[in-house]
Amino acid sequence: MTSSTTPVLRVDNVWKLFGEHPVLRGISLEVAAHEVVVLIGASGSGKSTLLKTINLLEPVNDGQIFLGDEDITDPQVKPDAVRAQVGVVFQHYNLFPHMSVLANVALALRQVHGQDKATAEARGLELLTRIGLGDKAGEYPDRLSGGQQQRVAIARAIASDPRLLLLDEITSALDPQLVGEVLDLVRELKKSGSTILMATHEMGFARRVADRVVFLKDGVIVEAGTPEQIFENPQNPATREFLARVLNPLG
Repeated sequence: MTSSTTPVLRVDNVWKLFGEHPVLRGISLEVAAHEVVVLIGASGSGKSTLLKTINLLEPVNDGQIFLGDEDITDPQVKPDAVRAQVGVVFQHYNLFPHMSVLANVALALRQVHGQDKATAEARGLELLTRIGLGDKAGEYPDRLSGGQQQRVAIARAIASDPRLLLLDEITSALDPQLVGEVLDLVRELKKSGSTILMATHEMGFARRVADRVVFLKDGVIVEAGTPEQIFENPQNPATREFLARVLNPLG
């Protein structure tokens, strides 16, 4: 039984190689219940690969990943049973174009969690209304803006009240004017107590929403701390160099 002090997620000395190239090199990380941990770092630093190992889309070469008390890297663990407890949103919305917005949101509730159509769609409509898209329930995804599609993808991910929500650069495919509406929804999820591990290149948002910020470089956690520590007083030269580059790209 998981105790209240057990982290929702524990990554313990995880290594991931593609061929002979190490992409994750001994990553260790914990996420407590109701905590928002934000991963930052340049492209290729390992952020997305880490999220994929947690959702068992990529097997690890060494180390362990625990969801609560369960070692989900144990070969005997059923990946679908793990994914049923983890909500995931990627930068490309991955909505099914041939299904209505409501059917997209209700799909996992029906197929993974065994809810009947009426119950699943009632929950889906409740979520769509909550994110301001209740009137779009019968539309198909291609009739929505990118920001609206991404909000639908988030609604789909949280429909089953997952223990952990993974968000992978969810604004990077959006026009700048649409970024705010998606990040506002993430802020609401934080207020409602969701447990979130997210990768983002939006430094201002990371500073406002994170409980902890983790900076990765070349598959290694270089520095981690509160937003104030990382953004106002970074200790590692690599962190300082990265932040100087992304916060002052012309300077």
